Amino acid sequence: MVNGMVRSSNPDVLLLQAAADPTRLAILRQLSATGPVCACDLDGGRDISQPTVSHHLKVLREAGWISAERRGTWIWYSLRPEAIARFRYLASSIEPLDTAPVHQPSAGLRLPVVQLAASTG
Repeated sequence: MVNGMVRSSNPDVLLLQAAADPTRLAILRQLSATGPVCACDLDGGRDISQPTVSHHLKVLREAGWISAERRGTWIWYSLRPEAIARFRYLASSIEPLDTAPVHQPSAGLRLPVVQLAASTG
């Protein structure tokens, strides 16, 4: 149980949950931009401690996003192509029922947040 919720064992859910954290998403982006990176050079785009980086790497590894390779005393991390393919498949399987063209957001564009109306009952 995590935060009062039952932890999922569904690999798709674990993949998406791992990428949903801002620090882990930054690590994934760093690995995507640079290729394999030594653990000592990963910071998730933030000034965080090495034990915190290690925790995030563990979550990403357990979710299947990254692989680790020991080179001497260092561990190098890289994205797993299978995880990228699975993520693309999951994203492409979610679309509206209508056939209107979907506008692709640019890199810096934020999507609006949808808020549900409060129930008046």
